[in-house]
Amino acid sequence: MIFLVHIHLDIVVKWQVYHSSFVDEEGITKACGFPLLHLKSHIKGPAPVSGQDRTDIVDEAITFFRANVFFRNFDIKSPADKLLIYLTFYINVALKRLEGCRTLAEGTKAIINLGLEKVPIPGESGFPFPGLFALPQSQKEAELLRNYLKQIREETSGRLLSVAYRHNGTPNKWWLAFAKRKFMNIIVP
Repeated sequence: MIFLVHIHLDIVVKWQVYHSSFVDEEGITKACGFPLLHLKSHIKGPAPVSGQDRTDIVDEAITFFRANVFFRNFDIKSPADKLLIYLTFYINVALKRLEGCRTLAEGTKAIINLGLEKVPIPGESGFPFPGLFALPQSQKEAELLRNYLKQIREETSGRLLSVAYRHNGTPNKWWLAFAKRKFMNIIVP
């Protein structure tokens, strides 16, 4: 006599958002709740320079983007997570601008135009996360943050182009497909 046993396993998969590894706050300057983290950048700005061999917040944002963009909620564990949220949204905006660009040259032009736009800070219209960051306490803090965000956006844009386009200058559909996603239910302009 043969007995067949049927076992039904319910597998529950819980997706977790990727958090920044930059949780140590000692010695890090902040502006409006944004940590002004080190960047491995040649772009002039207020960010401290990091070694080229070290991972920075831009590397994390690009690496985690395709996973984090699916989340509607983001549990913030450190101030660096707030910057990661901001960069994830910015990458989403940049990919939306790159969506119709069929060559690296067109994409570069679109990214340069995005970089020329005014960078909104907390308290100004156009800032995507009202209430998440503190308002600037002085004009000096406002300008420090605006310059840092401009620098980090330019650095992110340059690195994003290297993954959004292949070496032959054609679009990488595995990246540009994410332009259609809404991060945290925010509609990209």
